[in-house]
This record gives sequence, structure tokens and C-alpha cells, in this order.
Amino acid sequence: MAANSGGQEGLTPEQAVDRLEELHAAASTALREALSRFTETGAVPTAEERLKFRYPELSVDWRPSGAVHFTRRAWAKFQAPGLYSTTITQPTFFRQYLLEQLRPLAEEFNARIEVGDSDQEIPYPFVTEAGDEFVHGELSVTELARHFPTAVLANVGDEIVDGLWEFEDGRPRPLALFDAVRIDYSLRRLIHYTGTDWRTIQPWILCTNYQRYVDHFLVWALEELARPDGPYSALVLPGGAIVQRGDAPEAAEAAIATAPWHRFQMPAYSLLRSDGRGGITLINIGVGPSNAKNATDHLAVLRPHCWLMIGHCGGLRQSQTIGDYVLAHGYMRRDRILDDLVPPEVPVPALAEVQVALQTAAERVTGERGDALKRRLRTGTVVSYDDRNWELRWSQERRRINHGRAIAVDMESATLATQGYRLRVPYGTLLCVSDKPLHGEIKLPGAATRFYQRAVGEHLHIGLETVELLRSEIGSLHSRKLRSFDEPPFR
Repeated sequence: MAANSGGQEGLTPEQAVDRLEELHAAASTALREALSRFTETGAVPTAEERLKFRYPELSVDWRPSGAVHFTRRAWAKFQAPGLYSTTITQPTFFRQYLLEQLRPLAEEFNARIEVGDSDQEIPYPFVTEAGDEFVHGELSVTELARHFPTAVLANVGDEIVDGLWEFEDGRPRPLALFDAVRIDYSLRRLIHYTGTDWRTIQPWILCTNYQRYVDHFLVWALEELARPDGPYSALVLPGGAIVQRGDAPEAAEAAIATAPWHRFQMPAYSLLRSDGRGGITLINIGVGPSNAKNATDHLAVLRPHCWLMIGHCGGLRQSQTIGDYVLAHGYMRRDRILDDLVPPEVPVPALAEVQVALQTAAERVTGERGDALKRRLRTGTVVSYDDRNWELRWSQERRRINHGRAIAVDMESATLATQGYRLRVPYGTLLCVSDKPLHGEIKLPGAATRFYQRAVGEHLHIGLETVELLRSEIGSLHSRKLRSFDEPPFR
């Protein structure tokens, strides 16, 4: 046990989160009431009233005076003595996460926890909800911005994540990777892009680039909801419709058929659990590295346990067959989208826990092992491009691909993995070969075989089984491979 941090008593983790909830609720209510009053009467908030529109701040002070506690855990620990702080939003939603981070800091390091008001104002769009009358009608956004705090993009950034934050004497160190305004910004973006309330997005995330995976996921989800002893309780659809356990099959199918998924760029489907172990969200991120970065930039603020890329790829080896699997252990980053943030020479490592879970899941789902599995599942390097018609540059790309020993090509996997590395979210990639562009086997209308049709459903079930395997490995899953030298204490 570490020595205490000066003998002063602070808040317990539970008291701290309770206080965060009180302060955030009071600030949000004050801001909403001022917005409503302005809409009805034109009365603007006073300077004194604006002092109430502020995020709460969480501070943790660690001043060891004896032996320092040692832990192999990759998170909830300190890199150096001192004061750490961050602003907090939505503490009720993040309650369990906050407690998981704070308890070891208090119990193992005997750090002092404090909560108070910050200097960071809550932008008014972040307290509004669908249906609020004061954000409709003839209300001028320009007029609102004159009198209420707004999300100034200069204050919404990833300096901590990208290692651009520098320590200064007298200034607290960052307690978390994201502050409140950055989190709120992404929560609103998630609603816009996925078509679902961010509160329903689950900590286990499957990303795909093909609608057929959605179809298979929905069939599986309804089967799970119909199982008498199943752990899942509800299915949330794009647009907000919810299928509950016990709903009539006809009603469930009608809800799925009428869900307006086509209105959203990256529709999300979330299957919720009732046992507190976290459900599964499937997101059709579409095609391209820009979509992959956009989705993960915002999903990361939810601090998910893992995201997996379960999609299609082009096979680059003659020995591959349409319907085979590719387990990525390395990435050639020809997508370019993250080169300024994570330079291409920075390796993006495969995470052993995820790799083992993906292969074990493949064995369980396919029933194949040893050489039989190796014939269908190949481990190797995936090259990701930002140009869908990269084949037209084959004479220029051939040498690079050959040097990289790449076995598959897609447009999203390298971005998703690099974002996982950058944003400290465990990641993995299992792709299904849908064509072989270098060997004349291209996708043409009606060319899908029964084997290929089977592979899509089987592929999805491998992803789902991987999640089941990883549930019991959360402690090791959030590994030290993802942590930097000057990492904030929070995961």
C-alpha cells in the first residue's frame, strides 16, 4: 500500500461521483431554464447566471511520502506525483467507468479526490434534446451564440491523446484523455451519424463495411431476444425504435423493416444486456478510411472495451478462395488519413489477447482446426488504401505490396487499428475475402456462391464469439501496449 498523500481526507470515489452528478445536473438545468426563458421573453442570462453554466471538475492529488504501490495494471495508476484534473460531463452515464478508475487511485495510492466547479462552460447545444421547443421555430442561432456558451472548436481538441500537452509548473496534469467539451461534442456527433442515442451504444463494437452483416446481426439478435434464458434485453435500431424481449415476432420484424437506417451515414444497431456485462453494437461504417476515422474519433469518448473490424477485403494471394478469412497481424497504411497524427513509421502492434480470441472463435464457429483451419484462415498483413481504384495503379503499387508481404486489401482496417492504437481502444481485424482483384476473380452481379453466402453469416458469428471470449479478459485487454510514457491515470 502506498503512503498517504499528505494526511488530508478528500472524497471517496462514491462521494465524488455523487457530487459530479449533482453539479452537472444543476448546471444543465440552469442552462436549459435560461434558454427557455430567452425563447419565451428575450431575457438574456446575466454574468452571474452564466457562472452556473459550467462543467464540474474532478481533481485527484497524489503526494506519496513512502513506498509507491506497484501494479501491472495498465490504467488507474500514476506516472508521477502531483495534481491531476479534468472536466466531467454526463457523470450518471459514466458512473461505473468513473468508479472503476477512481477506486484503485484511492485504495491503492491513497490519493485525495476533490470535486468542484470548473472554468469550462457547457455549450448550450449539449444540454438540448430532441423535441425541445426552445431550439425550434424562428430562433436565431446567431442570437443564441451572443448570449450563451457555444462549442468553440479551438477548445475542442485531442492534444492529450496526441501527446501535444506539455507539463507546466502550477498546472494540473490531465486526469483523462478527453475533457468534458470534447466528449459532449462527440456524443452529439454519434447521434447524427449513427441515428441512435449515444447512451445505447455498447462497449463491445463490431464495425463492418457491408449491409449483409447487418442482416445477419438482426436475425441473430432476434433469436437471442427470443431465448428464454438469454442475457440480452433489447435491440435498439437506427431512428430510435426499440425491440424488447417478449415483443411479438411480427412487431419486431415490422420495427426492423421500417427503421430509417438509410437516413444515417453510419447506422448503428445495439443489442443490450441486462446483466451489466455490456452488450454489442454493430455499426455499418461504410466504405473508406474517412468514415472509419470519423466513427472511431467519436466512439472513443465512450471508452469502449474493444472494436473489431468485421468486413470484406480483396485477397492478394493465389492460394486464397472467396469466403476465406484474413486475420490481420500488421497493416500497410496506404490510407494516409492519419499520417500527421500517427506517422507511418510508427508500428501499430497486433494485440495478443484479441488475436488469440479471434482465432479461437474461428475454431469454435467453423469447427475446423489445424491444417483445415489454416486453409481458410490466413494470418498476415493487410494493406488499406484511400483510393477504391488502387488497382489502376498496380504497376506502381506492386513492388510495395510485394515487399510488405500483404495478403489482403481493403479501405478501413488500417485506419480502425491505428485509431485504436492512437485513442487507446483495443482493436482487431478479421476480414472475409470477397474477391481476388489480381487474379481475375472480381465481384460481378450474381457471382456470389452458396459458400460465400454462408461465409458472411459465419464470419459475423466469429466476431460475436470473439466478444464472448474477451468479456472475461478486460483486465489484460486494456494492455500496456496502448499506453504512453506520460499517460493520464484514467483508461
